[in-house]
Amino acid sequence: MKKIAFIGVGVMGKYMVSNLLKNGFEVSIYARNKQKVEDTIKEGAIFCETIKKCVENKNAVISIVGYPKDVEDVYFSPNGIINSASKDTYLIDMTTTTPTLSIKIYEEAKEKNLKALDAPVSGGDIGAKNGTLSIMVGGEQKDFEACRNIFDSLGKTVIYEGKAGSGQHTKMANQIAIAGVMAGVSEAIAYGKKVGLDIPTMLNSISNGAAQSFHMTNNAPKMYKRDFEPGFYIKHMVKDLKIASEEMPNLEVLKNVLHMYQTLEKNGDGNLGTQAICKYYE
Repeated sequence: MKKIAFIGVGVMGKYMVSNLLKNGFEVSIYARNKQKVEDTIKEGAIFCETIKKCVENKNAVISIVGYPKDVEDVYFSPNGIINSASKDTYLIDMTTTTPTLSIKIYEEAKEKNLKALDAPVSGGDIGAKNGTLSIMVGGEQKDFEACRNIFDSLGKTVIYEGKAGSGQHTKMANQIAIAGVMAGVSEAIAYGKKVGLDIPTMLNSISNGAAQSFHMTNNAPKMYKRDFEPGFYIKHMVKDLKIASEEMPNLEVLKNVLHMYQTLEKNGDGNLGTQAICKYYE
């Protein structure tokens, strides 16, 4: 398991490739724009002009792209992953996409003697950079075990969730929980401002008590400082929450937070980080 193809070298992907290289893997990459991955190439990644060339004769293929339509394209196009990967290759889709699509990839891969896992991640750019991502994996357990050394190079919490699609369902639960917490943090700041509290003092006071969370520690200060640099885009959170809503449409927190993020996206804020949910309260 030393030769890996990596499709989707974006905000998360660059750090993930870097960690694979540091752990001794040979990594070939495909990106539409070579200029955007020059730094990754300098680290030792091998650039390929096509997906077909990238995935041929590899032990595993990792993909982490934007939307379900992008997953469809890279997997099922004539020169895509399914039609180009060598027999017995492990296909690891780390995109957050629909459980239905993950099951389709699994079934199509099996017909071609390929082994597919859905393995969405949580932890944002910080987790990707530090190699501490939470990775939720669906598919055959024996395939999960075979790819464990790859996952351990990328994440700290690596858990097998069950049959194909289970990783994606777990990620939907994760996104609902994150979105609810982010909205709560934003409301706390909005409340503090309204009643005249000193916001840094207020945040320092509540961040280590029962209200403590990753987002209280990492994103609340960004909200206060109006630092909206994306570790995870609003447009991608909208995509994820819409997928979750399609699976279970009557969850109240999910409906409310999806509305908030959709409002921001319609206002042109889709490329901001998810911490910009605080703008909704303005």
